[in-house]
Amino acid sequence: MKNIKSTIAIMAIAVGFISAMDGNQKTENYGYHETASSTNTERTLKTTNEVNGELTITLPVKQTRNKVNAPFKEDKTTSSVKVKGIDHSTFDALLTANVSSSGKVDYQAIKDKVIVLDKYLDYLSQNVPKFSASKNEKLAFWINAYNASTIKLLVDNYPVESIMDLYGGKAFDNKWLSMGDEKLSLNDIENNKIRAKFNEPRIHFAVNCAAKSCPPILNRAWTAVNIQAYLEVRAKTFINNSAYNKLSVGSVQISKIFEWYAKDFPEDIVSYLNKYSNSQIDADAQVSYIKYDWTLNGK
Repeated sequence: MKNIKSTIAIMAIAVGFISAMDGNQKTENYGYHETASSTNTERTLKTTNEVNGELTITLPVKQTRNKVNAPFKEDKTTSSVKVKGIDHSTFDALLTANVSSSGKVDYQAIKDKVIVLDKYLDYLSQNVPKFSASKNEKLAFWINAYNASTIKLLVDNYPVESIMDLYGGKAFDNKWLSMGDEKLSLNDIENNKIRAKFNEPRIHFAVNCAAKSCPPILNRAWTAVNIQAYLEVRAKTFINNSAYNKLSVGSVQISKIFEWYAKDFPEDIVSYLNKYSNSQIDADAQVSYIKYDWTLNGK
C-alpha cells in the first residue's frame, strides 16, 4: 500500500510539472509579458486646420485581456466617435467625405445621399442624452445636432445662395426638428440647449450657421472625448484667421459674433482675444466689427 501511495504522489508531481511547462509555453507563444505599464498606452488623434496645420491630440486607450494568458485587446471606445452609447460615426464619415479642412461644404454631394443624414438625425432624436450623461457628452450631442440640422435644412432646399433666403429669413426660428418629444428650431438648440446650460463661449466656434462669415464647420463629429481639445483649437484657429478677424497691436476688427453674443464672452474682449492671439494686442486697442457675409459656405 505504501508503494502505491508513493507511485501516485510521483505521478501527481509529474503531471503538475508538465502542466506548468505547458502554461509557460502558451505564455511564450503569445509573447505576453506583464509589466507595470503594459495595461496602458496612448493613441494620437490627428486632424488638420487651415491656420495651424496638423493638430495632434493624445488620448488614453484602455487595453484588456479576455482570458488568462491571452494577449491584450485594445478597447477603442475611448478614442472612437462612439462614446458612452451615443454613436456619431455616421455623421463623422459624412463630414469627412464632404467637408473640406477649411470648412467648405459639398451640399450637392450630401443631397445625393441625404438618407444617410436623415438616419443620423432620426438616431439623435431617439437618443437624446439623459440627465446622468456627462457634460461633454451632452455638449457634443447638441453641437452635432445643430450642425447636422443646419446641413439638412440646406440640402433640402439646395441650390440656394444663403440660409437667409429660406422661410422669409426666419430659418433659425422654424420649429421643424424632432428631438425626443420636442419640436425644436436651430435657435432653440443654440439658445436653450447649449447657451443656457453651458457656460462655454467657445461653442460659438463650433456651431455652424452655413454662412461664409460663420466659424468654419469642423469636418469631424464632436464627441465627449475630443470636444475640449477641439474647442480650444477651433477658438485659436478662428481668432487668428484674417478672413474673420483682423488683429493688430492698436486695433482689432473682429467678427460680429463677438458683438451679437457679447454676454457669453468676458467683458474685456481684448483680454479674451489675447488668450488665443498669435501676437499681443494692446489692452486699450480700438475694437470694431466686420460686416457679416451670409453667403452660403458651399464648395
